[in-house]
Amino acid sequence: MRSIALLALCLGLAGCNPEQAKDLAEIKSKQDEILQRLTAIEEGQKKLQAAAPARAARAEEDFDKAYTIALAGSPVRGKADAPVTIVEFSDFQCPFCARSKPIVEGVLAKYPNDVNYVFKHFPLSFHAAARPAALASMAAQEQGKFWEMHEVLFANQPSLDAAKLDEYAKQAGLDVARFKKDLEAKKAEYDKRVDVELSLGQSVDVRGTPTLYVGGKKVRVRTVEGMGAMIEEQLKKKGS
Repeated sequence: MRSIALLALCLGLAGCNPEQAKDLAEIKSKQDEILQRLTAIEEGQKKLQAAAPARAARAEEDFDKAYTIALAGSPVRGKADAPVTIVEFSDFQCPFCARSKPIVEGVLAKYPNDVNYVFKHFPLSFHAAARPAALASMAAQEQGKFWEMHEVLFANQPSLDAAKLDEYAKQAGLDVARFKKDLEAKKAEYDKRVDVELSLGQSVDVRGTPTLYVGGKKVRVRTVEGMGAMIEEQLKKKGS
C-alpha cells in the first residue's frame, strides 16, 4: 500500500515537472512489467500444485493388476504349454536389463516345467544402439537363433555399435550373409514390430526397462525368491 500511495503522490507532483513526469512514467511501466511477471510465476505455481496429485498418483504402480499381454510372434524360452508365463520388456543397451538376466535364468532353472519366458522389445529412445540391436535379434530369430544372439548382445553390451553386429551374428552361429540380407530387406517389417511392442508396453504401463510380469502381474521384487513367490501363487490358483 505504501508503494501505491507513494506512486500516487509522485504522479500528483509530476504535473509540475515534465522531466519528473517522464521518469515516473518509466517507473510505472517497469512496475507493471514486474507485476505481470509475478502474476505469471504465481499462475505457474498454481498449475504445478494442481498437477502434483496427478504425478503422485502416477508414481504409484498397481502390482495387483493382471494385464493381458499379446505374445504371438515373440521368442519364448521354456515349454510352450507351461502354466505360468514370464514376460519381460527389455532393452539390449539397458544395464539394468543385463542385471535382471541371471535372475530370470535362475527362475527358469528353478521351475523348468512350470514357467516359460517371453521377450518383448522396448528399446529406449536415449539408447542409440538399442533399436539396431533389437532389429539384429529379429534377423537372428529368422534363423531360429534369437536366444543365441540375445546372449551375445548382452555379453557385448558396452560395444553394441552397428559396425559390430555382423561380428556378433557370426559369434551367435548365424549365416552372416543371410543375416545381412534379412536385416536390410526386412528393416521396415522389423521396425514396425518394434513400434508395435513399444505401444504394447505403454498399454500395459511399462515405465522403464526391464519391466517383468508373472502371470500378467508386474514384478515388484526382482529376485529369484520374489518372482518365485509370484509363480507359486499362480501355480496354486491353477491347481498345478
